[in-house]
Amino acid sequence: MENLLLDNFFTDAINKCQQGWRKVVATASIYGVPIPCLSTALAFYDGYRSKRLPANLIQAQRDYFGAHTYELLENPGTWIHHKWTALKKKSVD
Repeated sequence: MENLLLDNFFTDAINKCQQGWRKVVATASIYGVPIPCLSTALAFYDGYRSKRLPANLIQAQRDYFGAHTYELLENPGTWIHHKWTALKKKSVD
């Protein structure tokens, strides 16, 4: 099995408890209580079950700092590298 989340037992358990899990993470965040394991696990769960997520900022940062390139959804198979440092800064008056 690739992941325990695919097992019916765990799928059912998480589906039954998901709203409570989200409330705990949200409440802890509101009160400034760090719960890194629960919040990171929830973020992983949301990412794992999503077919497509907005990762454009992450891809842009990777390309800027390491020239990793990125792929546009409109043009699959074509990898692009942007010269980010060539952009001129505009002054704000």
